[in-house]
Amino acid sequence: MVAACVPAWAVEGNADAAKDKISMCVGCHGIPGYRTAFPSVYHVPKLGGQHPAYIVQALQAYQRGDRDHPSMQAIAASLSEQDMADLAAYYGGAK
Repeated sequence: MVAACVPAWAVEGNADAAKDKISMCVGCHGIPGYRTAFPSVYHVPKLGGQHPAYIVQALQAYQRGDRDHPSMQAIAASLSEQDMADLAAYYGGAK
C-alpha cells in the first residue's frame, strides 16, 4: 500500500478537471464575505489564491477528523486524493 505513504500534494492536480467538482465548494466559498451559522457563526474563507498544498492539507485534516466542521468533514470524506489535488490546482490558480 505505497499510495498511502505519498502525500496528496505529490498527486498532480488538474484545474480543468476540478471544474466538474467545484459545485460542492462554491455554495459557501464562492460568496464574498459569506458567514455561516452552522455549527457556529464564522467567516467562510476565500479559497481562490490559497497555496495548493495548504488546500490539500486542510482537506486531508477534515477527512481525518483533525479539523472540526461537520459539513467540511462530510465533503472531504467523499474526496479522493486526485479530487483534492484537482481542487487545489483550481483554487490555487484562482484569484
